[in-house]
Amino acid sequence: MNTPLGIIGSLDNLVLSLLVFGFSLIIKRDVAFRLLALMCLLSLVSFLARLGALLPLVRTLDMVIASMPIVLAVIFQNDLRRTLLAIGKRQTTTAPQDADGTVDEILRALADMAGRRIGALMVVVRHQPIDHLLQVGTDLDAKVTSELLNSIFLPYSPIHDGAVIIHKGKITRAGCLLPLSHNPDIAKSFGTRHRAALGLSELSDALVLVISEETGKISAVHDSKITYDIETADLKRLLKKSLDPRRSSKNATTEGASA
Repeated sequence: MNTPLGIIGSLDNLVLSLLVFGFSLIIKRDVAFRLLALMCLLSLVSFLARLGALLPLVRTLDMVIASMPIVLAVIFQNDLRRTLLAIGKRQTTTAPQDADGTVDEILRALADMAGRRIGALMVVVRHQPIDHLLQVGTDLDAKVTSELLNSIFLPYSPIHDGAVIIHKGKITRAGCLLPLSHNPDIAKSFGTRHRAALGLSELSDALVLVISEETGKISAVHDSKITYDIETADLKRLLKKSLDPRRSSKNATTEGASA
């Protein structure tokens, strides 16, 4: 039994555990500490196995610990892609001239369509570009108005099934197809629009708004989470934050400092 080598091997595992913890902390803060606990437990068992000269168990545990970064990269590939995009492709922080007016127009359109149970899908682009994630679509360059949004999503409109893209206070595209989420935990009651909204939110920081034509309820989807039947006050706050990049950047900085 060579104890010094055993201690060195255990230290290697501990360093790797800390690296995995840091990696997961950047991607998903809510699972990072559970992963750290798991890695520390595996490192402790590996250390005890080294002291007991249980070489087969040591080799097995070392292989498991060494493969953890690859396993995490596969499991959290969407979150990793979104994090890398956030680092490498930040949009400029120019705010639209009339952010509050745009928010009011969107809220008015949502309330009108929800009351008539007209299905709708709207994307508010924030910092990260999403052009590479969109399929088909009609290019537009129009001011955001409730009348235009209503007309786009009327059932007889040729582009009512797709998503409307709102960027810097303007409608830039309509009739776009979004990537669908393959999350098995999504509620069975959610249809294609909700899956598309969740799919885009898994790959970008965009805010996606959905109106269910079955229930008339409004959902806000961002950061891979769906807020079903969101309150108007909460929705207005989210829209203001999304349409004013300077405000969202300030909030993000504050949240990062407090974390």
